[in-house]
Amino acid sequence: MLALYQDAHQLANRFGYRYLETPAFEHTELFARTSGEGSDVVTKEMYTFEDKGGRSLTLRPEGTAPVTRAYLERRQDLPTPFKAYYVAPMWRHGRPQAGRLREFRHFGIEVIGTDAPGADVEAMVVGDKFLRGRGLTKLKLFVNSVGDKECRPAYRELLVAFLRDHEDKLCKDSRARIDTNPLRVFDCKEETCRAVMRDAPLIPDHLCESCRDHFISVQAGLKFEGLAFEHDPRLVRGLDYYTRTAFEFVSEVLNPAQATVCGGGRYDGLAEELGGEPTPGIGFGLGLDRTLLALDEEGAGLPSARGAACFVVRIGDKAEQVARELLGDLRAAGVAASASFEDRPLKAQLKMANSSGARYAAIIGEKELAAKQVTLKRLSDGQQETVALSEAVKWITERA
Repeated sequence: MLALYQDAHQLANRFGYRYLETPAFEHTELFARTSGEGSDVVTKEMYTFEDKGGRSLTLRPEGTAPVTRAYLERRQDLPTPFKAYYVAPMWRHGRPQAGRLREFRHFGIEVIGTDAPGADVEAMVVGDKFLRGRGLTKLKLFVNSVGDKECRPAYRELLVAFLRDHEDKLCKDSRARIDTNPLRVFDCKEETCRAVMRDAPLIPDHLCESCRDHFISVQAGLKFEGLAFEHDPRLVRGLDYYTRTAFEFVSEVLNPAQATVCGGGRYDGLAEELGGEPTPGIGFGLGLDRTLLALDEEGAGLPSARGAACFVVRIGDKAEQVARELLGDLRAAGVAASASFEDRPLKAQLKMANSSGARYAAIIGEKELAAKQVTLKRLSDGQQETVALSEAVKWITERA
């Protein structure tokens, strides 16, 4: 998991995103207002408790609302657009199963302060680069537009009327969503509901001109980036704050019920919902736990723990001082380096070097001391080279 954390930090930084931490718990109202009273997150999944001051608090179930709240508190000191990312645990209550944990880890990005289609495209590019860069190949990107406050109300009325006409064929959960969150009926996995929704009116057919133009631009941007995608007119997201672009990266090797490894979209009305000025935004949440499952299922190999680049091996008491100096010089040069705390035989130290994940062993014994040299051994194949002690740091730095 640590390797995924590190990859997320590096990728986000490369795209110009700032690291942001938000509290593990927030006032419950933050999620109830923004996620929607009828959403599964609010009605079924939140870990909510009352503190000693009588305040209702909730463990963070998702990252977008907390980031937006934090942005609104400091927006005067932040650039526009504000590009932030986080790598953090989230919590949702539910029956634990493969791909659905009560405590899980997300890599998320948010771009706040622009409604440009290019921001939507960049969010999907970052998600794609992270997932495919880890070795996943059996992925599909699905995109849709869910409209905005101008065109969605009329569509919502149309959908509610349709659902009322077919209410007797819907499951209990879907019937409960008709008035609170009708778009979520598209997400229902019950076959009876899926059969009904095949004939339901689709929101892309009812977009206003502005939303339609925005979605056309997003699709054009994805094609320009060479990102393969499918338009799924039935794709919706589970939280009320989504507007316009919605997208999901789905693994073809995971159980369909838990196959979404990354999901996101635009939330242009979220800041207003939190009492701020109209401020558009776009982002995603990428499940690191599910990414590990998908990597395992694809046989892509799990990311290895990143240890030292060099393990300094000393043979005999006379080599201790020089070995310690080399260890310090390597670390001062920015090279991750380690060594045994105890005096051990050469074979035992080389075994430790291999176990540590180091790429090289720097060996200093009596022969090396006499010649003021160090033997550098590549642990992957045993190839070794002897260089002057004064050149050892440079040699390793160039190859680390």
